[in-house]
Amino acid sequence: MKTLYIAPGSPWENGYNESFNGSLRDELLNGEIFYSLVEARVLIESWRRHYNTVRPHSSLGYRPPAPEAATPPLPASGSASLHLRPAMAAETTMH
Repeated sequence: MKTLYIAPGSPWENGYNESFNGSLRDELLNGEIFYSLVEARVLIESWRRHYNTVRPHSSLGYRPPAPEAATPPLPASGSASLHLRPAMAAETTMH
């Protein structure tokens, strides 16, 4: 037996990871400019919680992978721009 390596950028070899990376890029990274590492961490964590508790996934019958009640609420950040809107999954915005 030998270890098989996945070629970088090969979605047919690692479909789950490539799908997630595409969603992250399309839904968050392409529409944001991060001015600090702290801001990036807060926004990415907020998107991750949205992705796992609110956003519908077609492979799960258009349900989120984890119930909303299982995730503790986000701490107040003091900036309205750091919170994602509940309707984020329905919107697509290009900047």
